[in-house]
Amino acid sequence: MFKKLFMILLSCTVLFTACSDDKEQTASKPVKEKLIIAQDGEPKSLDVHQGNDGFSLRANKLIYSRLVESDGDMNILPGLAESWEQIDDRTMQFKLRKGVKFHNGYEFTAEDVKFSFERMANSPRIAFVLPPIEKVEVVDDYTVNIVTKTPFGPLLAHLSHPALGIVSKKLLTEDEQSFKDHPIGTGSYKFKEWVPGDSLTLEKNEDYFDKKNGLKYIVFKNIVEASNRTIGLETGEIDISISVSSVDENTIKNNPKLQLITKPSISYSYVGMNTQKTPLNDVRVRKAINYAVDKQAIVDVILNGSGKIATSPIAPGVFGFTDKTKNYEYNVEKARELMKEAGYENGFKTSILVFGGEANTQTAEILQAYLKEIGIDLRIDVVEVSAYWDATEKGRHDLFLGSWGVVTGDADYGLYAMYHSSAKGGAGNRDFYENPKVDELLDKAKMTTDPEERKKLYEEIQLLIVDDAPDIMLYNRILAVGAQKNIKGLNIHPVTLHDFSTVYIED
Repeated sequence: MFKKLFMILLSCTVLFTACSDDKEQTASKPVKEKLIIAQDGEPKSLDVHQGNDGFSLRANKLIYSRLVESDGDMNILPGLAESWEQIDDRTMQFKLRKGVKFHNGYEFTAEDVKFSFERMANSPRIAFVLPPIEKVEVVDDYTVNIVTKTPFGPLLAHLSHPALGIVSKKLLTEDEQSFKDHPIGTGSYKFKEWVPGDSLTLEKNEDYFDKKNGLKYIVFKNIVEASNRTIGLETGEIDISISVSSVDENTIKNNPKLQLITKPSISYSYVGMNTQKTPLNDVRVRKAINYAVDKQAIVDVILNGSGKIATSPIAPGVFGFTDKTKNYEYNVEKARELMKEAGYENGFKTSILVFGGEANTQTAEILQAYLKEIGIDLRIDVVEVSAYWDATEKGRHDLFLGSWGVVTGDADYGLYAMYHSSAKGGAGNRDFYENPKVDELLDKAKMTTDPEERKKLYEEIQLLIVDDAPDIMLYNRILAVGAQKNIKGLNIHPVTLHDFSTVYIED
């Protein structure tokens, strides 16, 4: 491991006095202008309505603004809307900020809001994120009404989703190609440069309506291996590492120049199974695979104990989570019985799709060893992130290693996108799972506003999904972000959609 050595130069201030005048000469310290952030992938799209992966959301959260925003504690905050009021059980009225401009100088008005929501509804990648909107009414230049088809309890939570950014109607109707080449929003940072496979650079929007502490530039560096991200922190080349490997946590904790920031995640890590493919379309096979895997061993090895076995497809801390569901115990004999019952006593060959660094590959290797015990020959396909998204969207996969962050903090987003049949593929349901009863209950829960009734519905939904076993439920981890000691103002988000516009350097 090669590390750069830094020398600390001690200097004293010397006061020089001349007969004609007195001047104090001090060496000015260079002002740091770039915040370098390391992550293990890159955005799928900087068109805010085309990217719902974490890398895209993280960048688009800065480039674009939404009607409302959420902070690291999931509090709803004013965004482009400075206030809102419930007019009736299906209508919310939003008063918009005046004087806001897009990065190219175009004025922001209510027409941009209406246009943006219509555009979102036509996007197969994010339409499922939308509340059940019937129409968006322009009352005047700075007032809009959002009318839902039915009463919808988590409306504001959904509207804070980073993918629901507002775009310029004028720009996209005049020259959509220029928008694709150079994304324009009203956010705290402007697009500057994207070098695919290497880095994305954003520049501070000095005209942003809500002044922030952020540095002049934010650079997202694509560094796949966790160990290399940690080395970057140690050498000072990296300011923040978004995803710290559990094996590197103590290294960061014990370094006086670094800090480790942690928070319980509301993300769900799992192995998805393509339920439309034989033999994974047989629930007995899916249950056998679940029984064959020791999830606690994976938590111990991959997370070094920094997390807990998942007991539901949504994490504790998400509204609607129930403790009535349980994970499948580690029981190889039970797994073999189910394989025999399903007609696969001698096993079969299949594959798992993986992207990312050591931890993901190691998880797949552990899974491979467990499945071998019940006769399943698992091939590990490690691919680039773009190939991963493409294959899982189109159903060209068997198993895949995945995770889902409940960005809104509400079970509707956590369960509808992952398990409703209308969300198959790119929207989120990469298991291609379909259960008419689950669809019915998810639709009913979406239209229910009473919190206790919603909890009952989501409990029933979770019980049904776990019994159908479309996933191997792995774990809910503790998020760990590594940073230089002088990094301040970062309130990390429980699904890693951190707001870096608040970050500053303390001298």
